[in-house]
Amino acid sequence: MSHTPESPDPDDLLLSGRDRKGELRWPDPGTQVPYGRVLHSAALLGLDPAVLVSRLEALGYADIQQAGTALPDTVRPDDAPLVRRVGVPDYGKPWLDVAEPVPLSHVLEVGCHTGRGPADVARRLTALGYRLGGDGGRPLPESSHPADVMLILEQRNNYRECRDWGDEVPAHHVHDTARDLSISPHFVATRLVALGFRLPYTPEPGDEALLTHRGSHEPGHILGLARETGRTPEDIVGRLTELGCGRPEVPAPPQPDDLVLLSANVDGRAPWLLRYTAAGLLVRHILRAALATGRSPAEVAARLAELGYRLHEDANLPAVADEADIRLLETIDRSYQDDVHLGDVLRSASLTGRSPADVAARLTALGHRLPDEVDHPEVRGLVTA
Repeated sequence: MSHTPESPDPDDLLLSGRDRKGELRWPDPGTQVPYGRVLHSAALLGLDPAVLVSRLEALGYADIQQAGTALPDTVRPDDAPLVRRVGVPDYGKPWLDVAEPVPLSHVLEVGCHTGRGPADVARRLTALGYRLGGDGGRPLPESSHPADVMLILEQRNNYRECRDWGDEVPAHHVHDTARDLSISPHFVATRLVALGFRLPYTPEPGDEALLTHRGSHEPGHILGLARETGRTPEDIVGRLTELGCGRPEVPAPPQPDDLVLLSANVDGRAPWLLRYTAAGLLVRHILRAALATGRSPAEVAARLAELGYRLHEDANLPAVADEADIRLLETIDRSYQDDVHLGDVLRSASLTGRSPADVAARLTALGHRLPDEVDHPEVRGLVTA
C-alpha cells in the first residue's frame, strides 16, 4: 500500500525517496525528514527550501525536522555536500544533524573534499541554519590544507575519533603527527592554533629551525643551532623543553672545535653523532676527529666524554691517529660488542692490501675480540675495489 499520493512529477518521486520505478528507497512518510536532507534535495533540484517543504508536506511528509530558525531563502548546488557527512552511506545516517553543534571534523572534511576553506564552510553552514561547536570566538583559516583532518585525529588509525573545537592538544601530538605525516612540527603547531586548538606553548617563528632536526636533540644539534641562530645553548634547550622535546642536556661550555668533533663527517655540520648507542663511540671517528683538529685521540675521547659520549670499555686508543688505522676500521662492520671472525679478517685484508696476520694483530691491539684460533697468513692480499 502506498504511503504517498500519486504524482506525475518525476521530482516528487525523488522527494519522496522513490526511484522512477516507484520503489521506496528510504523511510516512509511516517519517519522524520532530516533537515539536511531537505537542504540537500533543494540544492540538487534547484528549489527554494520552503517550496520543497511544501511539496513534501503535500506528499504526506508531516514530520520535517526544523532548525529553530527560518529556512534559508535559497540554496545553491554547492551547498549539497556541506550538509552530508563525508564518506557515510545512505543507510548510515548521512545527514548533518541540525539539532547538534557541527563538529570541527565535519567542517575540515568538507573543506578538503570540496576545496573550500574552513572559514567559508563554517560561514555557509551558519547561514543554512546550523550552529558551530565551540565558542566561535576565533576565525578559521580561509584556505584548506590536505592534512587538516589528519592533524586533528586522536589516533592515526582511527578516522572517527577527532579532537574538536578548542580542545587542548598535548605537545607530543604535534611531534607524533609531524613524524607520521613527514611534515614540519612547527607547521603542525601553527595550523592547530589557526584551527582554534590550544597548545601548551605559543608557536614562535624561531621554532622552525629548532624543530627541523629529526630524532633526539644531540649536543651537536644544539651547538649547531646556537651557531646558526646566535642564541645560547641554554636558551635553545629551554625552548626545546617548552616545545615538548623532553629535557635535552645543556652541552658543556663549548670549545672552538666541538662542532667538528660532534659531526659524523668531522666537517662541523649535520648529521651529528648519536650518544646513546650500545656500542659506544666508533674509534675510527675519534681518529678522524683527531686528524681534523690536531688533538690526540685521547684528548678527542676525553672531550666527547664531557659532551656525554662514551667509549666502549674494550676499545684501545692508539697514542697517535693514523690514516692506516682509519682505513682498516672502515672495512670492519663489527662493533666492540661483536666478535671479529676469520672471514672479517680476510675481507679487511683484501680491502686494505695488508696481510691477514697484520690485520688480526692490529685489530687485537685496538681492542677487538678475535676468538678464532687460527694462524692468520702473513701473505698480503690484492687490494679490491
